[in-house]
Amino acid sequence: MRFIYTIGIWFYGFGVHVAALFGHHNARLMLRGWHHWGEELKKLDGRPVVWFHAASLGEFEQARPVLESYTEQHPEQQVLLTFFSPSGYEVRKNYPKAQAICYLPPDLPITVRCFTKRINNLQAAFFVKYDFWFNYLAALKRRGVPTYIFSAIFRPSHYFFKSWGRWFLRQLRDCYTHLFVQNEESLRLLREHGVEHCTLAGDTRFDRVHQIAVAAEGNEVVERFLEGHKGKVLVCGSTWPPDEALIAKLRIENLELRIILAPHVINEEHLKQIETLFPDSIRYSQFSILNSQFPRVLIIDNIGMLSKLYRYADVAYIGGGFGVGIHNILEAVTFGKPVLFGPNYHKFQEAHDIIARGGGWSHSTTDELVAHLTPLLTDGDAYRRASQACTEYMEDNLGSTDKILKTIEA
Repeated sequence: MRFIYTIGIWFYGFGVHVAALFGHHNARLMLRGWHHWGEELKKLDGRPVVWFHAASLGEFEQARPVLESYTEQHPEQQVLLTFFSPSGYEVRKNYPKAQAICYLPPDLPITVRCFTKRINNLQAAFFVKYDFWFNYLAALKRRGVPTYIFSAIFRPSHYFFKSWGRWFLRQLRDCYTHLFVQNEESLRLLREHGVEHCTLAGDTRFDRVHQIAVAAEGNEVVERFLEGHKGKVLVCGSTWPPDEALIAKLRIENLELRIILAPHVINEEHLKQIETLFPDSIRYSQFSILNSQFPRVLIIDNIGMLSKLYRYADVAYIGGGFGVGIHNILEAVTFGKPVLFGPNYHKFQEAHDIIARGGGWSHSTTDELVAHLTPLLTDGDAYRRASQACTEYMEDNLGSTDKILKTIEA
């Protein structure tokens, strides 16, 4: 099975090369990163090293509380941080708490040997959620490096639990020192299939978004945009065109609603499409704090600001629910803001949880969105109940980082 797995990785790498030849931007970035990781590893000196790997930006934010707490406890260790996706590396390639940052080379035996051989004095390796690279895991096991995965989540449909997936399950059982899972179902599945060295520790994203909320500062431009506004504020985060089309129709029903809209994709073509949908909008970069005009919609045309803007919301709309899946709802929930999102949320445990608690709702049409949003805008008691549900949900789920590190240290 390892041979078949490795062949699959080889074909994936070949596909990246082909895509790069045809000008695919992310493929070119990955290919360049695969060719230059050796230069980055030269930054590591002879001191002990801890390795954190995150697939993309979302997983990095999930890893960040553990990474930063671990390095506070072990200041003598250097941090190697690797990414699979450009969405992580290109945004966090200058992260100051890591001594070396690079793309993870393809999980092929020859590159795995070269990569791990260059990392001297490796003390531990950490992976996040469901990023499984089986040749790397085998290499770490051979070297006797303690290897962990945290915020992991498993479902009965995963290949580990299929009749043909026994080899993968065996690697899971044999290569990890410990597995920290998000929910009871994941814990039950692992133990039913012979993986005993696992612990229910929850999701470290709760700790991370809480850190962001505590540290969030005011934004002068946004506060100027909202100055004098007596109505409600809807913050729409990580939106895609289907989300934006729904929100544009929604505004007819709520004329007193101010909207802060942060699209997931920020390029000129998309921004112009949004401006067409919202004629009385203005871009963040063009809204001077001295501007005397007060449009109804503020378009956030930069990256990295969204998580701090939810503090200004009465209600948050989370995008992605009409595509591959919703984006992070916890960034809004941590501020006690009720959340609304599209129908594709079923793979996200936090979405199920917040719906069950009465702090979030899903919709498929504008009419459904209006039906969920209107009570939150007009009924103070309904709003307070929803907001309290969000606050209590966060409080009940904090502390994953401490559980993980205490178990590791023990």
